[in-house]
Amino acid sequence: MGQPESREYRASEGSELPPGQRLQRGWPVTHYGPVPKFKPDRWEFRVFGATADGDKRCWNHEEFSELPFSTVVADLHCVTKFSMLGAEWGGVPARTVVDLAPPAANVTHVMVWAEYGFSANLRLSDFVSDRTIFATHKDGELLTAEHGFPLRLVVPHLYAWKGPKWVRGVEYMSADRRGFWEERGYHNLGDPWREQRYSYQEEPGDGPEL
Repeated sequence: MGQPESREYRASEGSELPPGQRLQRGWPVTHYGPVPKFKPDRWEFRVFGATADGDKRCWNHEEFSELPFSTVVADLHCVTKFSMLGAEWGGVPARTVVDLAPPAANVTHVMVWAEYGFSANLRLSDFVSDRTIFATHKDGELLTAEHGFPLRLVVPHLYAWKGPKWVRGVEYMSADRRGFWEERGYHNLGDPWREQRYSYQEEPGDGPEL
């Protein structure tokens, strides 16, 4: 699992930063590739893979927007070494999605899929944290397109690349598999408190079996 709740809350209060991080005022735009154009009539969020009933579950944008809304005050730690503290993220808790579309008993990981085939892998235990949220808002305002509108995942206890922008679905997996940045040299787990930035830092058991 990631960093304990107590340290997450201390970071939100501004008393501590993960090693190697610097405090950021404002919110820089960081992403790979172009910003996708949102087409609400074509947008769909899917949960698929090793689901409990073997079927996929889909929501269109209107349906997903009607799911229970929640907020989390949490930090965002970018692997490029800036940290933004104490933001209020509003949206749909990942736990809600899991409750509505349960995984099979043997699921250990998820792959979060976004526009242009971008992906990020997570342990199921990180995904179902009560602080992991599919965010539509930051500090009470809708996300901008550059910051992930209409939907981005926020996983406060991991580096921000583990929470993709422009999310379109979740795949349940019975074994780990590296996502986009993990295949390109980033750490498979991405815990900022352990400064897990790059794959060469991985220890046995941190990544998928070859």
